[in-house]
Amino acid sequence: MSRAAIFATLGSTLVLSPQAFAEFLSDSKASVEFRNFYFNRDFRQDNAPQSKQDEWAQGFLLRYESGYTEGTIGVGVDALGLLGVKLDSSPDRAGSGLLPRDREKVHGAPDSYSELGLTAKLRASKSVLKVGTLQPKLPAVLANDSRLLPQTFEGAHLNSNEFAGLTLDGGRLRQVSQRDSSNREDMTVTTGNARGIVASNTSDQFDFAGLNYKWTPQLSTGYSYAKLDGLYSQHIANLVHVLPITTGQSLKTDLRYARSDDDGHSNVDNRALGAMLTYTFSGHSLGAGYQSMSGDTGFAYIGGTDAFLVNFVQIGDFANRDEKSWQARYDYDFAALGLPGLTFMTRYLTGDNIELGAGRPEGREWERDTDIGYVVQSGPLKNVGLKWRNATVRTSHFGNDLDENRLILSYVLPLW
Repeated sequence: MSRAAIFATLGSTLVLSPQAFAEFLSDSKASVEFRNFYFNRDFRQDNAPQSKQDEWAQGFLLRYESGYTEGTIGVGVDALGLLGVKLDSSPDRAGSGLLPRDREKVHGAPDSYSELGLTAKLRASKSVLKVGTLQPKLPAVLANDSRLLPQTFEGAHLNSNEFAGLTLDGGRLRQVSQRDSSNREDMTVTTGNARGIVASNTSDQFDFAGLNYKWTPQLSTGYSYAKLDGLYSQHIANLVHVLPITTGQSLKTDLRYARSDDDGHSNVDNRALGAMLTYTFSGHSLGAGYQSMSGDTGFAYIGGTDAFLVNFVQIGDFANRDEKSWQARYDYDFAALGLPGLTFMTRYLTGDNIELGAGRPEGREWERDTDIGYVVQSGPLKNVGLKWRNATVRTSHFGNDLDENRLILSYVLPLW
């Protein structure tokens, strides 16, 4: 839907009676998030084309969500205003994903960039149709929000909860605005690394459909279908089960399987299997994961998005051709020690058996991540959050060796 059509939809709500318009206003909410982000990535391999990526920026994210007008079909509108401001960058240190990048490395990142997104929404019973700017979080497509500003899409998304325990989703995406850009563009399939995917064009049509059924409070299963027109089609099945053991203890099982095939203008051919087990007790969480790739290529997903994989982490996705990978993870919530808001996470992943082509040795890689975060719980600084993210990656016979640090200071201010 064009922005003009969205405004027309909004305008139609304004001529409704005051009574019908009451819920539209009374249920609305707005907030602004301040996100200060410092990013440093040092490339450690020999002959790296760039020694480091090092940038600092300030983001402002204004979010507005209206309620719905009264009646059988409720009408509403959402708005998203994004502004990124450069604090420090240079052409030889660009490319962190915080700021738009000058591909010629002459002028460097712009001083600022911005985006306005509008979304019309219709609600009937327990179903909601949204048309306009979207940030889908579904197995088929996971919009990325790991930098200064989030990735957004233009399209339509229908979500339905008409039947108890059953959630249905479906829709079509037309274009994407990447996290370091304010431009709308056609979508691509993720390539690079050693995944072996070759795609000859882009696409302005991504169709998705999915269902998730909650059999019990502890067990849910899901199925998703996705098709990036002309590039790939995909089937995804997943299962999540939480087994209560005793008070404060549980075992979570997360199983995922995906099959991806080409759709005319790529060579996509992949089967991805993943499993993650997490044991939680007294503020501690211990996790172990396994992921396996098979087929002629690695895993396929829209360029710039997150991958629905158990071993998709801070930097790597461990989704290269024929790769087998393991993960060990530990989390601790310091609320168990009387320090709510303070959290810690560390994990280690290793992958091998990566097919690099005839005559080349097997590829290997490993990644180590550590996150420490704190959110102020009370006082004048309540809800101010600070997070430090550290990562180290090393590869054999392909890819980048790098050390990375991210420092993120954030605050969400409710406006009403």
